[in-house]
Amino acid sequence: MSIGIGIVGAGMISNFHAKAIADTKNGKLIGCYDRNIDRTEQFASANGCRSYSTLDEMLADPDVQAVAICTPSGAHLEPAVAAAKAGKHVVVEKPLEVTKEKCDEIIAACDAANVKLAATFQSRFHESSQLMKSAVDAGRFGKITLGDAYVKWYRSQEYYDSGAWRGTWALDGGGALMNQAIHSVDLLLWLMGPAKKVHAMMDTMTHERIEVEDIVIANIQFESGALGVIEATTTAFPGALKRVEIAGSEGSAVLEEEDLTQWTFASETDEDASIRERMAGKTETGGGAADPAAIGHHGHTEVFNDFIEAIENDREPLVNGVEGRRSTELICAIYESAKTGKTIEL
Repeated sequence: MSIGIGIVGAGMISNFHAKAIADTKNGKLIGCYDRNIDRTEQFASANGCRSYSTLDEMLADPDVQAVAICTPSGAHLEPAVAAAKAGKHVVVEKPLEVTKEKCDEIIAACDAANVKLAATFQSRFHESSQLMKSAVDAGRFGKITLGDAYVKWYRSQEYYDSGAWRGTWALDGGGALMNQAIHSVDLLLWLMGPAKKVHAMMDTMTHERIEVEDIVIANIQFESGALGVIEATTTAFPGALKRVEIAGSEGSAVLEEEDLTQWTFASETDEDASIRERMAGKTETGGGAADPAAIGHHGHTEVFNDFIEAIENDREPLVNGVEGRRSTELICAIYESAKTGKTIEL
């Protein structure tokens, strides 16, 4: 039995959701709703699905068992809560929302309705990311001392000018950190555990007509005692693959998008050489470093496969609402520190 899915929002990312759903084992795209009816109809025509004139119409369709939220970042709350109240399972494109409070409202609504909630952090599903996590959990790094994330990307002025919501605090939720680097922030927290303190600086250096930052640097202390750095920018031409680094007393590893460019441990296993060979040059796209459309949809497919299996087997998705909230919480703390000049405790 397939799970019927409706998409709310027909912007660029909705196309990746549609392709991902088409590639799932048991998912079926039923239809789409966007406030722009022309865009809704164009999406429906392109993807062979229904177009709805209102969100209520979609939520009343018995063929829709789950809803994917693809609206601008700061407009996830309303449709997500409405979907939950209608008894639909909910998967939300990153970020879950742009404030902790809005994340909590979505989580509470899904809990109250007893529906599944998943956040779209597809980088966790990449084989290289899973290998990093397994090595952390197995203690192969020894005492982990450093965990860093670097997102040195490029976005043109035309990118920000292409939508009135882009570059606004209300609907984008932030700039290089909240919009572009959030996948790396999520990976870092997944690998390193919760953050304890942050101290940050940010600025808008090369882009015009935006409220948010195009460069930010944060120093992190994790609850484990390990330290780290997060760097994010959209003004580093021509853009480089995002990078996450883990270092400890007995090992170091570097993840660049889906490539493992370093995988070195004091106690080598028989599999390590194979991992280094297999995970070199794994990235097939630009990773979104210079072009937001230059990503694959295979990660999204795994998000939907996991989400659908969670519905079928009545379990939590791998990245549920609580997990999806973590990156928003840290990013908001970084913004608070950068605005106030103070060290912020989480």
